[in-house]
Amino acid sequence: MEVNGVLEQSFKKWLHTLGYAESTVYASTHYVRDFFKWLESQEIKELNQITKPTIKSYHNHLQTRKNKRQSGSLSQNSITGNINALKRLSRYLQETGKAIIEIDLQLPAAQGQTLNVLTQTEVQKLYHACGDSTLGKRDKALLDIYYGCGLRRSEGINLDLSDILLKEKLVHVRSGKGYKERYVPITETLKESLANYINTARKELLESNNQKETAFFLGVTGKRPCGVTAITRVQQLAKAANLDKTIGLHTLRHSIATHLLQSGMGLENVSRFLGHSSLESTQIYTHLKHEV
Repeated sequence: MEVNGVLEQSFKKWLHTLGYAESTVYASTHYVRDFFKWLESQEIKELNQITKPTIKSYHNHLQTRKNKRQSGSLSQNSITGNINALKRLSRYLQETGKAIIEIDLQLPAAQGQTLNVLTQTEVQKLYHACGDSTLGKRDKALLDIYYGCGLRRSEGINLDLSDILLKEKLVHVRSGKGYKERYVPITETLKESLANYINTARKELLESNNQKETAFFLGVTGKRPCGVTAITRVQQLAKAANLDKTIGLHTLRHSIATHLLQSGMGLENVSRFLGHSSLESTQIYTHLKHEV
């Protein structure tokens, strides 16, 4: 069975529409071509002949296949890349009404992709550890931005007061990764929490230091804190909350991504929320959503 040229071009267009990186589009079509060549060797000539046992058999083939570029077998990352490409193909075929191919394989996480994620209960413990002091309210705002909005370290630290659009219930990220701006929606609860910080703790930090500062987050001197300060505060909160985990600002981002997937939010929406340039970056969270 050969990949039909029209099917391949349509698959490519679908991948581009969903925002996959060019490297992922290239790899996906390459892996799918290999899959179709294998199907041909198995005398499988129609899409509706592809079953769960077919996919498992192909997985076994990948595990025993020799590496064409170097001695030995395929790496686990390469095998995972092949199967993920088939999952994209399966979704494409189903969404375009061409066929339904079920791929039910549990794959290990790719090397280097182990993530530290908090449970929702642990996140609540962090909030409780903040307290109601001036800095405690500031720390709650840190959690609101890095967990509630899922911002990256530099995105949060670089926020100005004018970027918090309470009326519209949005946070404006002016310069995200790759210099791309985006707007992150916030809930009513998050809006009230951020407003409380702005109207109380932030004013107190400004007035006590006689400062005029545009930054949203303020340190004890009334000026914009550095990223290390924010990380230190979150680690201190984790210690106060008796969390037996080493966490940082990105842990909060990983956690909200996982929790959103657990709640049923689609991968594309989570990807947009996080400001990812492609779904490939977001997919590392999918294997975690049943583990926390």
